[in-house]
Amino acid sequence: MRLFDLSGRTALVTGSTRGLGRGLARALAEAGAHVAVNSRSAQACEALAADIGGVAAPFDVTDEAAVIAGVARLGHV
Repeated sequence: MRLFDLSGRTALVTGSTRGLGRGLARALAEAGAHVAVNSRSAQACEALAADIGGVAAPFDVTDEAAVIAGVARLGHV
């Protein structure tokens, strides 16, 4: 039994390849959300996305233009 059902919802988790972000990305995926995994490392994003059934979204969140472009590339996950 799921405590939360996030089926049909989308989450973009920044800093998601380590620590709390990684745990949050996993929990959201387990609750049924479509998870976009973000960090500056494309390789780390791709590895975690493959592991949890999400999508890799590598970009630097401190760069406004990179955020706009990265989110636009995601479209509707």
